[in-house]
Amino acid sequence: MNKMIPITTLFLDIGGVLLTDGWGHEFRKLAVKEFHLNQQEIEDRHQSVFETFELDKITMEEYLNLVIFYEQRTFTPAKFKEFMFACSESDPKMIGLIRRLKAMYGLKIFAVSNESRELNDFRIHKFRLNDFIDAFISSCYVGLRKPNPEIFRLALDIAQVPTEQIVYIENTPMLVGIAEGLGIRSIWHTHYKSTYEQLRSFGLEVEV
Repeated sequence: MNKMIPITTLFLDIGGVLLTDGWGHEFRKLAVKEFHLNQQEIEDRHQSVFETFELDKITMEEYLNLVIFYEQRTFTPAKFKEFMFACSESDPKMIGLIRRLKAMYGLKIFAVSNESRELNDFRIHKFRLNDFIDAFISSCYVGLRKPNPEIFRLALDIAQVPTEQIVYIENTPMLVGIAEGLGIRSIWHTHYKSTYEQLRSFGLEVEV
């Protein structure tokens, strides 16, 4: 019987796994309602620039000028940014699980995520993600974004760990497929229980 190769490293998405999405569609809909905006206009403008924004080619101020403040508003950019940041919430069970796994197995933890710089920095520090994540391969830092496979290749170069020792946790099926195409075993995260059980199947088990 072949002995299971031990997992030494986790690659993690952040939005949709550890936290809510940074600036996802549902939050933009809430912003439209909160600030009485035109949803189609806002969404069209967002779709035109969000990749550039997440690659850190434009600042948050420039993003907001293009997407929200292209005409006079009754609220300030500071008020809108406050709303954007307040949308971020954590999943304490998932964060607790990853923390326990790291402590028990001495795992290396790498975030592989798409995020704009200001939101990414805010979320890392607010939720103390740098307490247990060893490195952030974030689109705004590395100039690559998923679904480009190169961001996963860069993560592998940084981790310096064989692919068979890595598990990637991601909430988007297409991105799971891309990682698996590179030889990275992956978990499609839909909720805590299923991810916990799949991690157990890879030999990573902690008490609930």
